[in-house]
Amino acid sequence: MRLKNEKQLEALRQSGSRLAQVMKLMSESVAPGISTGELDELAEAKIRQLGGIPIFKGYGASHGTPFPASICTSLNEEVVHGIPRRDRIIKEGDLVKIDMGLRFDGMVSDMARTFAVGTVSKDAQKILDVTRESLERGIGRLKIGACISDYAAAVQGYAESNGCSVVRELVGHGVGFELHEDPYIPNYVSRKMDDMLFREGMAVALEPMINLGKHHVKIGKDGWTFVTSDASLSAHFEDTVIFSKDGVEIVTR
Repeated sequence: MRLKNEKQLEALRQSGSRLAQVMKLMSESVAPGISTGELDELAEAKIRQLGGIPIFKGYGASHGTPFPASICTSLNEEVVHGIPRRDRIIKEGDLVKIDMGLRFDGMVSDMARTFAVGTVSKDAQKILDVTRESLERGIGRLKIGACISDYAAAVQGYAESNGCSVVRELVGHGVGFELHEDPYIPNYVSRKMDDMLFREGMAVALEPMINLGKHHVKIGKDGWTFVTSDASLSAHFEDTVIFSKDGVEIVTR
């Protein structure tokens, strides 16, 4: 874990603010008839217009096939890491998850949102609402000196009390100098977790991924996209949070 100084935390504030602007554009653009490939093109253009670098594009090149796009677009039973395509058309009733990150002034921020397209089913609205609130509950437990398990218990407790399940294989993480840093931050409590304390100078990306059915997921044929094993709906919300001398700050809002 690499702690950030005040100059680096300020750069993270600027990075997160820009990323939030890109996500606002996504929220205004998601609609029936648009392709996920078009959303990716819009997002990359906006990131670069704001002086950022799309950190997802080319990610993983040192370990095999690099990610080919600037954002992840995952629909319905897809949990995360969906690859945007020009022939993947969004339709009424879809749940669309958009995950993105950018580097600005050397520092990386990361965020995700789930959007309901038009009128969605009660189940779709439920998993969206539960996941969004689970992140709020988790962030509400944050302070300098709190444990990762304080956050994780709040997320898991809310999700499971509403009959949903928390994905185990995918977790939050440190962020800032790179997209993925230590520590790993699960959205559930386990005996194996490294239950460290949040400290001043930390920056983390907190991201509950919650399923309407069982928590199990599997990797798709493209080698990137995770889907629910039982084909149930899934939702994803994520924010970059910093711990500064002033306390806890959500920089992607």
